[in-house]
Amino acid sequence: MRPDAAPTVPRLPEPPSDRRYYAFSRFLRERFGTKVYRVTIDAGFTCPNVDGTVTTGGCVYCDNRSFSPSRRLPRATVTDQVRRGVAILQKRYRADRFLAYFQAATNTHAPLAKLKRLYDEALDHPQIIGLAVGTRPDSVADDVLDLLQGYARDRYVCLELGLQTIHDRSLDWMNRGHHYDVFVDAVQRCQGRELDLCAHVILGLPGESPADMLATADALAALPVQAVKIHNLHVVRDTPMEKMYRDGTVRMLALDEYVQLVCDFLERLPATMVIHRLSGEAPPDYLVAPAWCLDKPALLRAIHAELERRDSRQGHHVALGSEKSPRSSGRLALPLCGLSS
Repeated sequence: MRPDAAPTVPRLPEPPSDRRYYAFSRFLRERFGTKVYRVTIDAGFTCPNVDGTVTTGGCVYCDNRSFSPSRRLPRATVTDQVRRGVAILQKRYRADRFLAYFQAATNTHAPLAKLKRLYDEALDHPQIIGLAVGTRPDSVADDVLDLLQGYARDRYVCLELGLQTIHDRSLDWMNRGHHYDVFVDAVQRCQGRELDLCAHVILGLPGESPADMLATADALAALPVQAVKIHNLHVVRDTPMEKMYRDGTVRMLALDEYVQLVCDFLERLPATMVIHRLSGEAPPDYLVAPAWCLDKPALLRAIHAELERRDSRQGHHVALGSEKSPRSSGRLALPLCGLSS
């Protein structure tokens, strides 16, 4: 519940965390009463902007091998990946509860019967208590949402949708094959299905000013989305963006620039929105730039330090009266014009 407003000065809700933002780890402990870890699964999916469904070539920054270790090895079955992942996490963290995280590529881009078979296979493990499914907003047909809704009746289901930015010119640059209105439509069709929605965004896209990036934060804050993953644009090898970077046509944000932007972004998000991630990353043998994102602990310390310096927190610029419930089921009435300029 929201705290009451003071008589004269509005008081923002405190983030439900001892940090200055609502971390995903805290959310999971509150939801399940224990630590919960994600077991990543690569089920061999592709993407509709790779296989020609909407276009070819894929996103200019993307090589699935950079965030899916199994893409660098012969792929095991879903059952074997879950067993191996659970065993590793149990040994490392003494963990007991897990989410099956379908991460690599577009994990709803397949016939419905195949999706059900793969999801069921992951959920068959007794310690898997829910699903996390990474996908694109143009790949969540109503029958797919019906399937996920069925799982959500008695399990936790998080649907991760790649927003990246609200600016259509940037989506065109990255070869996404869809525009922002497709994301808004997908969010609307997810309402009332008991799915936790997590939007992926990228900071540092070429041609986007700080004001452009914060406009994405403001738009996201107005949507009934429960969580966000924030990534810094980074270059991995063997991608079209690697050539752009080496040619000097694309630059990466400096560490201090990114820290400032992330803090500005967090200040504009509702205090109740769960923060799944605050940076992008890639294995050292795949990362080209920037080098600073290899040191994630140092980056998180810098973000925390900047929020403390500002005496700020997630939601600091969200007016109390305008903050919306992340499970709002009303129709969306968002301005969609002016995003291509």
